[in-house]
Amino acid sequence: MRKLIFLFLLFISVSTVKSQELNCVVNINYNQVQGSNTQVFKTLEKALTEFLNQTKWTNREVKQEERIDCAMTIIITSRNENNFTATLQLQSTRPVFGSTYASPILNLKDNDFSFKYLEFDPLIFNRNSFDSNLISTMVFYANIIIGVDADTFREKGGEENLKVAQDVMLQAQQSGISSWQNVVGKQNRFLLIDNLLSPKLETYRTATYNYHRQGLDEFSTSKNKSKQSIEDAVISLESIFNKTVGNYLIRLFFDAKAEELANIYADGPKTNNQDAFIKVVKKISPNNNAKWRNIK
Repeated sequence: MRKLIFLFLLFISVSTVKSQELNCVVNINYNQVQGSNTQVFKTLEKALTEFLNQTKWTNREVKQEERIDCAMTIIITSRNENNFTATLQLQSTRPVFGSTYASPILNLKDNDFSFKYLEFDPLIFNRNSFDSNLISTMVFYANIIIGVDADTFREKGGEENLKVAQDVMLQAQQSGISSWQNVVGKQNRFLLIDNLLSPKLETYRTATYNYHRQGLDEFSTSKNKSKQSIEDAVISLESIFNKTVGNYLIRLFFDAKAEELANIYADGPKTNNQDAFIKVVKKISPNNNAKWRNIK
């Protein structure tokens, strides 16, 4: 009887545990610094994986299958004892309703990532002070991933996490590190969160919601209706084109979505606004013109 009671209580406790939000694969590439002790990179890789995946980033209840699939690739370009210079590649996806397809949400590269790390140092985030560029960068991007993902399920659903990312940025500015500063023309962490929360650029977040919820998630029900919603969302992005130097959000969107859009429009049926859609994408994302030529 005691065994049955124990098993029942164990089942109840497991079923009520709030799962963490991220299912993140971390990979550290240290090929450019192979001459140094490489064990520190393996230790860091393991520590970052545990930090990102075992931290509870929100108060929401998240089922295991609802965790966000994402990946971080950190390429170490130089090392000076415990100081590292690197680039960071970030990717995330979200499932599409009624299918097994995972749609790319983020495909972002941070070219200015320097940090200090002593092997086995605990990774602890202090919301009230800037202690580590490594930790602040991880917390910043964890909240970006969750916030941008939530925006695709509910209009401005990621506001809370994006505000946390903004707080991290503001706290990190005291470090003087350029990635956190407002540098004209530089697409860095400051510009990313500033643009995402800018009222004059809010069309971007509305478009990502409409693209996914009204578009992709309806694809299995009505392909034609889904494509119309997708092209309307993309066309709406023209209104924020050239509102900021370098059009960071436009680039952010198409770095993730260009291949997907080309595949969606690789065959029929042709929709009412498809000609306008093609005209807009050629204008606001000319770097992907090779893909747009395949649209039929």
